[in-house]
Amino acid sequence: MTRQIAQWLMACSALVLAVPAWAAQEEFQFGVIAHRFADPLDDDSKLREALAETGEENLAFVVVNGIKSPAEPCNDRLYEQRKALFENAKHGVIVSVAASDWSDCRYSNGRTAALERLNRVRELFFANEFSLGARKVPVVRQSANVKFRDYSENTRWEMGGIMFATLHLPSNNNRYLTAAGRNGEFEDRLIANRDWLQRIGTHAARNKSLGIVIFCDGSPLSEPNAARAKRDGFAEVRQQLNSLAAKFTGKILIVHNRIAPAGTTQNSINWRGNLGDLTLSSRWLRVTVNPAQAALFGVDDERNNERPK
Repeated sequence: MTRQIAQWLMACSALVLAVPAWAAQEEFQFGVIAHRFADPLDDDSKLREALAETGEENLAFVVVNGIKSPAEPCNDRLYEQRKALFENAKHGVIVSVAASDWSDCRYSNGRTAALERLNRVRELFFANEFSLGARKVPVVRQSANVKFRDYSENTRWEMGGIMFATLHLPSNNNRYLTAAGRNGEFEDRLIANRDWLQRIGTHAARNKSLGIVIFCDGSPLSEPNAARAKRDGFAEVRQQLNSLAAKFTGKILIVHNRIAPAGTTQNSINWRGNLGDLTLSSRWLRVTVNPAQAALFGVDDERNNERPK
């Protein structure tokens, strides 16, 4: 009898260990800020306001989708001011790089400064294994892999049974350049992003994650205008995301900055099977994760819509 009891206890222990860590998790919320300004002459007051508002909420973390607007300068002074602003935020702040942060930056003589500015952004905002902000969130960066040591902006972290990740996808057609012989950055990043998405899918499957949330600048699920784009810069990423969704048992949510395609609604998730698309508005959004609900993700747009003046 004693032996049978011992075997029963061992079986129960094995069962407990087999239960995913997210099983006992309750719902939680996170915030996302799209750093775009309607008024090109505006300062960073809207960003500060959004960070202050998120600081008053019970959020697990905040993702800032873009460091600066296209109208702002690309100099070190602005980058350093922005970093200090994020460091002083109440919650953990994870930065997702946008095209406006680096891809159109130029020197005073008109020559492109894009790659030099991208490297500077990497040095300032992705220097260690933690988020910015007061409540540090431990993260894993792709740069931990020596083969992709330059891609520190690709980041992942886990919370409540969800795999979260940033993916560097500039909104300007993934920064594919039409001039011959100038797409080395695009091609190298394409290889890095393919590896990163594979790793995200592998870790999510291994951990039996309920869902995956990917933050990026461009909209990889949107088909390009054939008349305007000679080459679809998102084609490979779109195909990989569709393949990942076909194999993944949970839900995959893509959160991006680009203006929503015709027929879609901002501040709401548009689902195609288990693959969801969420376009950010000019204000911050609060997203709820509820493992008890079939939808898993919900967007609170009532609180975050523009308030009447």
